[in-house]
Amino acid sequence: MRTLIVGGSGFLGGELVRRSTAAGHVVTATYLTRPGPEPEVTWRPLDVRDRTAVAALVGEIRPDVVVNAAYRQTDWLTTATGPGHLAVATSATGARLVHVSTDAVFSGKAVTYTEDRVPDPVSPYGAAKAAAEVAVRLADPAAVIARTSLIIGNGDSPQETLVRSLAADPTRGVLFTDDVRCPVHVGDLAAALLELAGSERDGIHHVAGPDAMSRYELGRLVAVRDGLDPDRLPSGRRAGTDLLGPLDVRLDCASTQRHLATRLRGAREFLK
Repeated sequence: MRTLIVGGSGFLGGELVRRSTAAGHVVTATYLTRPGPEPEVTWRPLDVRDRTAVAALVGEIRPDVVVNAAYRQTDWLTTATGPGHLAVATSATGARLVHVSTDAVFSGKAVTYTEDRVPDPVSPYGAAKAAAEVAVRLADPAAVIARTSLIIGNGDSPQETLVRSLAADPTRGVLFTDDVRCPVHVGDLAAALLELAGSERDGIHHVAGPDAMSRYELGRLVAVRDGLDPDRLPSGRRAGTDLLGPLDVRLDCASTQRHLATRLRGAREFLK
């Protein structure tokens, strides 16, 4: 299978690259600033904001599957417009597209969100991701849009890096007790995305862990796993700050999980 991982040099993209190559796929991965370390992968520079470049690359490679893990939180064109360019290209070539979205498309007012809920973002990033979902569905109705939550690894995710930093120096920031998400392990997420890519499913899918928890509770679990003192972690409330975004968003993944062989573990399990 010819697989194209867009944003392959990122945290999730790197896991997708590793799992795709391990499965025997012929993998091409894109990067914006520098390629990843995997020598068996064909690395190609790509700016998804460039519609012509996206169409040319997809047309040249003719992949069977494209997984889009590229985004920039502060760049509307990358996050919102780029996925539309990819969807136009995959629709034209017949490639299977899996686009990674986020729980930030929701406001948190409903707390728990099923896959048929209409997005109501309250941040520029959430609005960009919601716009990307619309663009993908219009350009390539056969595509999968996979919404996920906080992505955790084996020590190398941004959230885990923050926890270690705060454990070393609690004055560097704070972990919020009222900012609730459903963390997912990067390995489970990548496996689920590739499984969806190989299926005949389309439309919206929620792919996150079953454990809803605050960033502070998550941080304490990470600290214990890493042999750090969880009581050193500073806590606080995000409500009342000027930070944009939802407070409590819990993705209901039951429908998607019923169709997956991949089991989406909760953070209390994978951080033991």
